[in-house]
Amino acid sequence: MVEQNSQQLDNIFRALADPTRREMLRSLTEGEQRVSDLAEPFAMSLAGASKHIKVLESAGLVRRSVRGRTHWCELDASHLAEVHEWLSYYKRFWNRSLEALEALLRSEDEAGASTDSKEDS
Repeated sequence: MVEQNSQQLDNIFRALADPTRREMLRSLTEGEQRVSDLAEPFAMSLAGASKHIKVLESAGLVRRSVRGRTHWCELDASHLAEVHEWLSYYKRFWNRSLEALEALLRSEDEAGASTDSKEDS
């Protein structure tokens, strides 16, 4: 496994560990938003929202710009590719579980079909 920028991954996972920040990221997939817009669904102060946004900025997931007195945020999804790459190494482990589940379900379907055909005759 290729060792990636460990500090960057730590920052990204730290940012994604909080449900408020994940929801802010999801909201930013719809386009650039003001800090006040990001804070509104959570009934939090602008200072509280700004703390969450700073964590997202340090992870490289959000870019903030200031126009006049308004702070605007936009999603920078390029660093999510690093997370995807890191998680891809482990994908084979959950794929094995899904393949085993699929085989189990198929065998149960076949057993049920066999029982049904015996009852019909």
